Amino acid sequence: MGGRTGEGGGVSGFVFRRLEKPEEFRAAEELQRSGPTGADEPVVPVSILRAVQDHGGLVLGAFADIYLAGVSLGFLGWDGSALYHYVHRFAVRPEYRHHGLGFRLAGVLRDEVRRQGIDSVRGSFDPLSREGATLAVHRLGALPDRYLVHYYGQQGGSDAVDRESDRLRFGWMLSSPLVEERIAAPRANREAAGATSSGIPEVVETQVGESGLRIPIAVVEPTAPRVRLEIPFDLDLVRQHEPRSSSVWRHAVRDAFRASFDLGYTVDDFVTFREGHERRGAYVLAKSTPPPS
Repeated sequence: MGGRTGEGGGVSGFVFRRLEKPEEFRAAEELQRSGPTGADEPVVPVSILRAVQDHGGLVLGAFADIYLAGVSLGFLGWDGSALYHYVHRFAVRPEYRHHGLGFRLAGVLRDEVRRQGIDSVRGSFDPLSREGATLAVHRLGALPDRYLVHYYGQQGGSDAVDRESDRLRFGWMLSSPLVEERIAAPRANREAAGATSSGIPEVVETQVGESGLRIPIAVVEPTAPRVRLEIPFDLDLVRQHEPRSSSVWRHAVRDAFRASFDLGYTVDDFVTFREGHERRGAYVLAKSTPPPS
């Protein structure tokens, strides 16, 4: 559900509602360009935002007074058997990413979608985005189910990671027990999840490089019931200080996900954890148990 939101504490004084005025749609167009990588993402223009809002979709905003701080853009999807809400763009301004605004905006989206009589949301995010994975998987209980290689084709990004538009597709079952549990979990319980991941075998082996940042050195085929798939803790720092390893990270995570999914593993959670003074982030995958015949 995007990669531009933080996992910190709450915020107050915000109003959440559908966008209405032309200037609000223009603000949503501008907001999509915010942040260090925002300019590399294709911007949804005002005309499409307006059309989606007026014809069955949802363009929701988080407002601080009249200032647009966050936006969610989505529309009705159909896979041949079920209706769902598809989230195409979910963005929060950089100054609000560590105040829980993305989590609150997602909660408003959940309520609006359920009012439409729909109980599932689908979307995708960059697999290398710790912020996106933390919000979608760990905070909201959305479950990734497919790795999409070059989903948008080659893009005009500033580096190889931006140009290779890999995405992790997820499904968010709005009334499932898992979703209810994750949304209601206090912060202490969420932090404890990272501690319980210690000792789980890793499918992306890493080491600390000369810059002090981790880089992948090998991808290992998973065999244990539960495994850990690490990604960069801070992708922007990797781009700044280990630019050559950006593409190494992309390909290692791609290979690890595709191998794991092929072998029947599913994503259970995303955790952050400490080893000494170092903070790290990883998906936790579990081997699926086939139903009895």
